[in-house]
Amino acid sequence: MLIASMLTLAAGTYALRWAGPALRTRLRLPARVTGLLETGALVLLAALVATTTLPAGSGDFGVALPAGVVVGGVLAWFRRPLLLAVVAAALTTAALRLAGIA
Repeated sequence: MLIASMLTLAAGTYALRWAGPALRTRLRLPARVTGLLETGALVLLAALVATTTLPAGSGDFGVALPAGVVVGGVLAWFRRPLLLAVVAAALTTAALRLAGIA
């Protein structure tokens, strides 16, 4: 049962990944739908930043974590590559914690 579920999930994932390039020229979304999808992506990113910046139930987390998230958010705002934003955020947080700024 587990193997069948994993294979079904893998097949569905590959089908969705294939559908994007295959249907790009055949399927046109209305401008309103495109705008809503872009807004939805922005809201999800903002929610991710908010939940990462303010972890619940962890007590005193200092300024290192929010500073790293701000660095990553600024890089993302200026449309830098996602990998660069994530690595810069992690390095900022690590450097501040290494310097003793919790």
